[in-house]
Amino acid sequence: MPQQPTSAPTPDFSGLWIPLVTPFRDGAVDHAALAALTRRLAGDGVAGFVVCGSTGEAAALDEAEQLASLDTVQAAAGGLPIVMGLSGYHLGKTTAWVRKLAERPLAALLVPAPHYIRPSQAGLLEWFRAIADASAVPVLVYDIPYRTGAALARETLLALADHPRIRGIKDCGGDMAKTRAVIADGRLQVLSGEDHQIFSTVAEGGVGAIAASGHVQTQRFVQVLRLLADNRMAEARAEWQPLQPLVEMLFAESNPGPLKALLAHQGAMQDELRSPMTRASDDLRERLVALDARLSRP
Repeated sequence: MPQQPTSAPTPDFSGLWIPLVTPFRDGAVDHAALAALTRRLAGDGVAGFVVCGSTGEAAALDEAEQLASLDTVQAAAGGLPIVMGLSGYHLGKTTAWVRKLAERPLAALLVPAPHYIRPSQAGLLEWFRAIADASAVPVLVYDIPYRTGAALARETLLALADHPRIRGIKDCGGDMAKTRAVIADGRLQVLSGEDHQIFSTVAEGGVGAIAASGHVQTQRFVQVLRLLADNRMAEARAEWQPLQPLVEMLFAESNPGPLKALLAHQGAMQDELRSPMTRASDDLRERLVALDARLSRP
């Protein structure tokens, strides 16, 4: 039977969350590199981690690999909270996986709409409510229609906010009017999921970001969010503007190819992805390395 919603202290998902890449070496998950990356980022002031998001190539990991990656990150995170990503389109299998994940000490689940089948808004309500009912931890709605094929309407998001376990949204919806409406409603914490919209979303009242770009120049991204939280707009803008070319370049080809190329250059991991994801082009890699070097100068 699904667990019944229970009241709990309101969680806080403010700050910079890193949707971790999954390092590979010779086709296998490189747990040593994953642990070292997690420890480095934990020391740079991030709020927490997302494991098995799209940046982590979760679709290419089997369940055992996903759980092993989660365990590695939890052991290396220094007590920082961890959100687990999940996806699918079979509700029974997805809720069974949710109950399996209840064995781990998670801060939340990051849940997108079911991909490929494009349900109605009523079907989307059923999907998210059933998963939230099955979950032992808060749920963050991942609104990313260009990956799932299903756009969450404003009214649907506001209806989902009634559920006591649905506490926030990773916003990749591409509709700033909808974003503003959810922020104004105040029941869901809004995190930017599009890295180039971090400044605008948080300046409008969002609480933070789940940002792949934050793997690099991490302390600068953290500082931007801290300055915005303190309403120090001019200082935040001065920190943010030099980062915009980096964000643009990191997404010039399919994520996480460019990001892994830069991390590999830094010695953090091998430049390896699982097919059909591919490595970044040599030209983009060279430009990323040069830009990161300029940003790293005192």
